Amino acid sequence: MAAEREEEVAERGPGAAYQAFVMMEELRDKLKLLGCEEEEALRRHNMRPLSRHYFALPTNPGEQFFMFCTLAAWLITKAGHPFEQPQEYDDPNAVISNILSELRSFGRPVDFPPSKLKAGYGEQACYVLDCLADEALKYSGFSWKRPVYPTEELEEEEITEDDAELTLNKLEEDVVEEESDNEENFIDLNVLKAQTYRSDMNDSTKQEEILQSTTDAAEWNLEVERVLPQLKVTVRTDNKDWRIHVDQMHQHKDGIESSLKETRGYLDKLHNEISRTLEKINSREKYINNQLEHLVQEYRSAQALLSEAKEKYQEGSGGVTERSRVLSEITEVLEKVKQETEEKGSSMTDGAPLVKIKQALTKLKQETIQMDIQIGVMEHTLLQSKLKEKSNMTRDMHATVIPEPTSDPNLELQDRSNEEDPQHTE
Repeated sequence: MAAEREEEVAERGPGAAYQAFVMMEELRDKLKLLGCEEEEALRRHNMRPLSRHYFALPTNPGEQFFMFCTLAAWLITKAGHPFEQPQEYDDPNAVISNILSELRSFGRPVDFPPSKLKAGYGEQACYVLDCLADEALKYSGFSWKRPVYPTEELEEEEITEDDAELTLNKLEEDVVEEESDNEENFIDLNVLKAQTYRSDMNDSTKQEEILQSTTDAAEWNLEVERVLPQLKVTVRTDNKDWRIHVDQMHQHKDGIESSLKETRGYLDKLHNEISRTLEKINSREKYINNQLEHLVQEYRSAQALLSEAKEKYQEGSGGVTERSRVLSEITEVLEKVKQETEEKGSSMTDGAPLVKIKQALTKLKQETIQMDIQIGVMEHTLLQSKLKEKSNMTRDMHATVIPEPTSDPNLELQDRSNEEDPQHTE
């Protein structure tokens, strides 16, 4: 299995191994659009929401296969085709063949054997669910729209002043900034200037007096040394100044020229060596091509035969899936026929109905005997009643007729016997 997967990856490219992850992420987004987590597709079976790589990596094949069948049935129903929800104990081959037949009815190609879906994960499972999710989105009327990007407000470009030239105003501003930062260490020049102006005015008023210095030379030198670092005006070097850039360019140019003189010889030697090795490689390549030309042709012919065999295999696999589906239908019909024959055979070999029929016949015979007895009794009573009526009628007739003087004793005895035994007379 791993070898086949490596061959497929080698044929389709290095990115084929990660195609299942991409399809799984797209499937997860489509299921969110369809509302799979909110509806009863997962709650009915007490299932958790899908993770990011649920069908891309193997975790629990049984659970993944059942989740795959459940989601496929739900998506087919969402796409407008009624599909029965599969159960845990259904035949997996029949369920997979039904899902693939529904997928073909949507016009989607199926170029892989159904056994790939039994594991419940992999690129094939993600492909089937992704296609069914697309069909469900089409049936629900969903359509992808172009993305709307937020408009970003353009910031106003600040106009920067050209600081290429150092002006006197800039210098004065820098000096003022330094004075504001270090007021304790710097002397206020304006105050010093005012003091010198006052002293000059005082000196001009005292022109008649002779100028004499009253300060000590040593103290003066100490004061000069103390104030001298504070009187220095430092001008900061700006990196934006074009003169600095020009100097840097000249320095870099000199460094490049000096290093180029040293490295040019090494580069020329390296170029010559590379050209010689390339010529050797070309000559060896031509020699190898001439020697292995017949092997290359055999390899190309074998590659062509392999592609033809793969095409035939794909066609055969499609026929096998169709035949497996037909076989499953035939097996279902055969099982129904077997069940019916078993029921009929069991009913034919069972002797319980025959016993019941015999019991019913004996019961009918008993009932007929009883009915015959009752009929005989009724006939006897009816006959007695008729004879009584007849005797009464004859008696009445004899009573009305004049009796003869002579009577036959034999007839009287016969009448008496008839009255006593009416059954005998009958």
